[in-house]
Amino acid sequence: MSTQTIAVAMSGGVDSSTVAAMLRAEGHTVVGLTMQLWNQRRLAGHEGMPEQVQGRCCSIEDVYDARRVAEDLGIPYYVVNHEERFEQDVVRPFVQEYLSGRTPIPCSLCNNHLKFDQLLITARQIGADLLATGHYARCEFDPERNRWLLCRSADPAKDQTYFLFGLTQEQLSRTRFPLGNMSKPKVRELARQHGLASAEKPDSQEICFVPGGDYKQFIDAYLADQGELLPDTSGELVTTDGKVLGHHEGIHNFTVGQRKGLGVATGSPLYVININGEKGQVTVGGSDELLARQLIAHKMNWIAVDELRAPMRVHAKIRHRHEPAAAMVENAPNGETLVTFDQPQRAVTPGQAVVFYDGDVVVGGGWIAEARA
Repeated sequence: MSTQTIAVAMSGGVDSSTVAAMLRAEGHTVVGLTMQLWNQRRLAGHEGMPEQVQGRCCSIEDVYDARRVAEDLGIPYYVVNHEERFEQDVVRPFVQEYLSGRTPIPCSLCNNHLKFDQLLITARQIGADLLATGHYARCEFDPERNRWLLCRSADPAKDQTYFLFGLTQEQLSRTRFPLGNMSKPKVRELARQHGLASAEKPDSQEICFVPGGDYKQFIDAYLADQGELLPDTSGELVTTDGKVLGHHEGIHNFTVGQRKGLGVATGSPLYVININGEKGQVTVGGSDELLARQLIAHKMNWIAVDELRAPMRVHAKIRHRHEPAAAMVENAPNGETLVTFDQPQRAVTPGQAVVFYDGDVVVGGGWIAEARA
């Protein structure tokens, strides 16, 4: 087996640490890279924000953990500071999306703009042939299509392809996912065998820059830190037939499908059906009104095909925990894509991603712009 120089994106967690150990054991020259993306202490002390932030993805503690693993493995290790780029391409869009009435996915933005963009540039600069990460996904070349394919991991519960739909052919050609055929318990077992300090470290569950998962408090604190006022996005709370039920304090307090915290009480449960950012209007209704048969997506990235030339049968996934649903995908005006589901889907949310699958193969994906009943 030929050996290569491989840069490993090390987050300080058990997955990326195990990847580094596996590749080193295989005889490759391994270099550890960690991205410093966000100063976790930056907003500490702002109203509603915790004074201390621990147990976070990409925290300073994670940098220490990654460095310790690199030292234990005897591999070179570098921290690459991309805080400015992260704020520009991930944090500010996250805030603006919520203030516009959409629900963003910062992990996908980070993958698209930083992890598989800037890290690949850094890998090339240090002479690495490839970049390896701890994502649960598979990447393989299909000679018949003459394309690199992104495929779901062997462990369905850990599959992360939904967040990776933005990867280009060039990025996939230089990226490896060594954990793609492994289960999480097997990864932890390997970590113990290699004596890794991160073997029992719990997985991070939250958005790395939003302590406690309270994005509303984060938006308030971030804007205050920037010396900006929270814009007035208050408006009417209305039913689907236009009846005004009350007034809300800002559209960033809502997301499609939300039931709690609506500020109105009726005889039956109400859910957020739609958010109109231009009017500042939040539409609520019954559970059945959450169903949508179609959606419009834009900013598409095709992986298994170079472009969509004809309507295609796929299974479409509209959020990370959504079971992909049978659908037809076809071109729409203005470079957008129309997705028509065989069965209406619940809480199709603008700002989230829709990712298309053909079996285990990721056909492509894009950003949800609109839901249609």
